[in-house]
Amino acid sequence: MNSIIIIGAGMGGLAAGIYGQCNGFKTTIFEAHHLPGGQCTSWKRKGYVFDACLHSLNGFKPQTRVNAFWQELGAMPCELVERNEFVSAVLPDGTYFHNYFDIEKLESHLKQLSPEDAPVIDEYIDGIRSFLSEEDWFGITNFGTFWEKLQIMPFFLSKIKYFRYTLGSFALRFKHPLLRRAFPLIRYSEPAVPLFGYLAEYSSYTYGDTGWPRGGGLAFSRNIADRYLELGGEIRYREKVVKILTENDRACGIELEDGTQHKADFVVSNADGRKTILEMLGGRYMNRKVAKYCEPYSPDKDVAFSVFVCLGLKRDLSSYPSSLIIFLDQPETIGGHDCEHLHVQIYGFDDSMAPAGKGVIKVELSGKPSYFSRLSNDRAAYRTEKDKIAEQVITLLEKQFPGLQEDIEVVDVSTLCTWERYMGGTQGHNNFPNKYDDLTDIRNVLDFIFGTNRMFTLPGLNNFFFAGQWVTSMASLFSTAMTGKTVVQKICKQSSVSFRSPS
Repeated sequence: MNSIIIIGAGMGGLAAGIYGQCNGFKTTIFEAHHLPGGQCTSWKRKGYVFDACLHSLNGFKPQTRVNAFWQELGAMPCELVERNEFVSAVLPDGTYFHNYFDIEKLESHLKQLSPEDAPVIDEYIDGIRSFLSEEDWFGITNFGTFWEKLQIMPFFLSKIKYFRYTLGSFALRFKHPLLRRAFPLIRYSEPAVPLFGYLAEYSSYTYGDTGWPRGGGLAFSRNIADRYLELGGEIRYREKVVKILTENDRACGIELEDGTQHKADFVVSNADGRKTILEMLGGRYMNRKVAKYCEPYSPDKDVAFSVFVCLGLKRDLSSYPSSLIIFLDQPETIGGHDCEHLHVQIYGFDDSMAPAGKGVIKVELSGKPSYFSRLSNDRAAYRTEKDKIAEQVITLLEKQFPGLQEDIEVVDVSTLCTWERYMGGTQGHNNFPNKYDDLTDIRNVLDFIFGTNRMFTLPGLNNFFFAGQWVTSMASLFSTAMTGKTVVQKICKQSSVSFRSPS
């Protein structure tokens, strides 16, 4: 029986383990953390659950290909928690933009908010409706054959006008100050997100395929880990891999932090790509393309989701939007970053995230990797800065949630240093390679549809594969998990084994 060692129990690693077990391979996953899921995780503090990953999840709609994929991994069925709004926004004067999932309600609200923007609003609403389809175009895009993908190209070509805008450029067409400020930020506070991607995601919510899994990231990850263990796989927690062993340019095993070695016929890394190439393999298997992928982002470049401020409140939050952009009266420097708004996740929609009658708020802030790495060298200074960040955020939230300070029972602050310590990513959540500078670049579109530029292997190294976010250059959970399936398909082909999916 051929064996596979998998580095990391994230989505890609767990999926590789499941499909490996189903195809007759002996698989073992080595995970540095004590929990499964990698970046898809959450943690508890005094009965409150703080989620580090999920904003939403694709694949709830039965009979879709993404749903079938999650079923293979043991993640479905899981309970869908419905929300009423996407990402809403509020100005300091209390003016609200409610980004309702009910399209008719959204259209009425927008035109009441800004009658003079009616033509742009009509185009926006038409764009959402244009992506609604009974055909499983999203599943075909990700799981279909080449010919199936060609057949849905007319669907994408009919949306060509939405490809030329980003959320930032489309926002400039609005006259209302709130809409002009809110639209660049309504998806992860990133103005460069293509408009077509946002419209497709929004439509997926209204179609019933995208939502929130009750319990959040760790609960979802544990379902998949349980499936893997049921199939006979092994997860070895708190065992950090520091080196990938090679013989005659063939990966043949791994070495752990304590010096022990384990051999296998194949090695799959679901770990951070840069650390895998530069540290575990000593930078030996690189060409110009790989070297470009390994270039770190500038340490002084702002990175989204660099700081999470999580609050456990003795307050019912079920009446609030699930996600809210709060614009500030004036910019404020928080954690070395100049903030003009706070991006707030409000978990009142999921009663499993807090004790009865209570709620969780998470504020997501950008920051510079260099800022926190320097601070982390002085533990007292690092802790003082985290306390200061929490105090600033709480003070700002108090204006939107009067009396909030008195309701706080738990405060938890995590940074990029926390992320790297527990999940290994060298760039926080963005631990994928530097493929594209322009998110509207046609290469990115082709990669999304046809997978034209995905790096599963390294030049000159046999029996080694990448899985996980490093391969996808996308943040979606299912695309990250799908890399594990693709890797095992490649291993099966190399081993002359007929690939089969879990029954």
